[in-house]
Amino acid sequence: MFNTNPVLLKSLLSQVEAGKIQLPDFQRGWIWDDGRIRGLLASISKGFPVGAVMSLSAGSDIKFRSRPIEGAEQSASASPDSFLLDGQQRLTTLYQSLIHPKAVNTSDSKRQKVKRWYYIDIRASLEPNADREDAILSVPENRKTTTDFGRTVVTDLSTPELEYEQHMIPTECLLDPTDWMLGYFKFWENSEKPHPEGSSVDFFKRFKEEVQSNFDSYQLPVISLTNDTPKEAVCLVFEKVNTGGVTLNVFELATASFAADAESFSLRDDWEERRTRL
Repeated sequence: MFNTNPVLLKSLLSQVEAGKIQLPDFQRGWIWDDGRIRGLLASISKGFPVGAVMSLSAGSDIKFRSRPIEGAEQSASASPDSFLLDGQQRLTTLYQSLIHPKAVNTSDSKRQKVKRWYYIDIRASLEPNADREDAILSVPENRKTTTDFGRTVVTDLSTPELEYEQHMIPTECLLDPTDWMLGYFKFWENSEKPHPEGSSVDFFKRFKEEVQSNFDSYQLPVISLTNDTPKEAVCLVFEKVNTGGVTLNVFELATASFAADAESFSLRDDWEERRTRL
């Protein structure tokens, strides 16, 4: 009924980008806040386990309406190979922060919607006794953090040169750091002041070995429900695996329960149309 295999994170994200992994339409939206995003990135950067994901083969007799993972809307017309039943929050977080070339739509500690870019402070990430989460920085969409109602700039990462100078690598460069790395070397080669760690090449090599390589080689366990899984089992599994974290509400459970019987009908879309009209 199911198989379990480790899959490279970069391979999973490539499948998300291509629309090969999509969500069944009954899945809730992406809701992780800034703190949880930074925590997940910190865990990946240290090679720590972050849990498994679960998928269902799209080639089974169970037919679901599909929608792309948030941020991958350009692949909405693609036919998915599998539906993501569990792990949406983690996989969406990693797709948006590591692949998607736009600021991440998230929320702050006050639950206000914000857009954030994410960085790793290379120097802080190499401190042996430091909390790795402290090395994960998020900045607003303009890549500047300010105080005094915006009058005082605390951090400015609005140009690649400012990133190089402050040793801040964008997380969207972590799976393919070559271009950023070469720009970093060139910046410090031409800089009038010496690199604070001596050699920019040796310094970045150490970062690549101790931190960046964890993103490059990271694998997630994928539980794949096979074609012979009955629809009742799929809906029950979905209900059970989603009882942790943010609890499913009645609407989401009802949508999941009837989704396999209504490929051509979307309860979510119908509800939104009626709510707006009424």
